[in-house]
Amino acid sequence: MAGLSRNIADKELAGAAHHALGQASEGLYHSLFGPGGPAPAREVSYRDSIQLGYVLSELGANYDAFQFQPKTSEPPDHVSVEADFVGYLRLKEAFALACEDQDRAEVTESAARNFLGEHLAFLAHPLARSLDASGVPFLAEAARALARRAGEPPKPADAQSSLLPVLAGESFDCGSLS
Repeated sequence: MAGLSRNIADKELAGAAHHALGQASEGLYHSLFGPGGPAPAREVSYRDSIQLGYVLSELGANYDAFQFQPKTSEPPDHVSVEADFVGYLRLKEAFALACEDQDRAEVTESAARNFLGEHLAFLAHPLARSLDASGVPFLAEAARALARRAGEPPKPADAQSSLLPVLAGESFDCGSLS
């Protein structure tokens, strides 16, 4: 981490790496990101629908399409897996450019951009807000840098729309209790 902190151009990430030297621990990780912790590290924790299986299926389809096979025990919607996938896509894009294969470079660039907006941004922004309040500088700095790179999540076209199975305009009468 010491070497990494000296070789990072982004000052916020360099600060995160430097602070991690004295603060990072397995216990801290589990207390913040573990079950019931104040900063869930999974995308499904921040989705406003009950169709979470769809989110996980979509992630799997993205990973399969690019033959991404992370070597981790974390679930596919974990921030580390999603960030790893974007890095993997950027590496594939750089390789395609080095091979002068513009079509493949465009496909991977587009996939990375779409994945950031459709998945990682939904996770990165609320996670950064939670970690800002955590009192752990290196995680707050790293989360802010990730959120900045992920961009803003797309705004729903209709703020009143919902994925919940409730019919608009319907009233439900539960009867009288008298």
